[in-house]
Amino acid sequence: MSERRADPASASADATPPVREGAGLRAYWRLIRGHRPIGTLLLLWPTWWALWLAADGFPTLKLWVIFTAGVWLTRSAGCAINDYADRWLDANVQRTQDRPLATGELPGRAALVMFAGLMLIAFGLVLQTNRLTVELSVVGVLLAASYPYLKRYTYLPQVYLGLAFGWGIPMAFAATQGAVPMLGWLLFLANVVWSTAYDTWYAMVDRDDDLRMGAKSTAILFGDADLLAQGVLYAVFIASLILVGVQGKLALVYYGALAVAAGLIALEFAMARRRDRDGCFRAFLHNNWVGASVFAGIVLGVVMR
Repeated sequence: MSERRADPASASADATPPVREGAGLRAYWRLIRGHRPIGTLLLLWPTWWALWLAADGFPTLKLWVIFTAGVWLTRSAGCAINDYADRWLDANVQRTQDRPLATGELPGRAALVMFAGLMLIAFGLVLQTNRLTVELSVVGVLLAASYPYLKRYTYLPQVYLGLAFGWGIPMAFAATQGAVPMLGWLLFLANVVWSTAYDTWYAMVDRDDDLRMGAKSTAILFGDADLLAQGVLYAVFIASLILVGVQGKLALVYYGALAVAAGLIALEFAMARRRDRDGCFRAFLHNNWVGASVFAGIVLGVVMR
């Protein structure tokens, strides 16, 4: 017997649990995923990649502070707007059913206020840079605000996440050099592919729940060919980073770091080979070390050339 699916397009705030009284600061901390820093790290590594490449070495302390703080603020704001957009879905997904909007600890308007407040603070930081960076930040806000709604209408929200998560790359080049060269766009492309790949692991954790609720993802799109598709994505990611090394004239040690990253990626496939929830989630988390390896390679590749 087929199971009736919820219609995400017709879902509304009325489908969320009634708001409970007395929500504390802990609920807001959970709303912005302060207790789960992995998302911040996955956004931070490519931003640092860009800062070091754009500066051809260590960036200025001012830009490092602006972009590091900006990463935390925008990621936190993105979590708030994501929970607002997914309030029709989260209570029905095993991994997300304890989120504050799903449990009724916070109302939807709290997420909207949090999103707006954090983004305003982040915009204040961007105003300390130059005009091009400010203009690019407007695109970044639109990407962050619209990404959560993609899973209702397309099977490619993970690709869009890559655009949103990687937008700090052209902004970092713009803030450092006053322009975004080909090297910056190559790095941006590498990050889009990488983000698509690691967020597909994440989507594979929720695939059964998403199918039941009618949500869309690359994990559903790829189906039984998911591991093959992941292999292609990660191969393109490493190939793009090789081009970054050539374009940036990085020292040989950079390519050694890419070899380490490739080995770490191979471990992810070992973790997720059974496609079980725990294995796929561990594969997703493992990308933190991939990002760290690439960062180490860029820093050493610049210094030692």
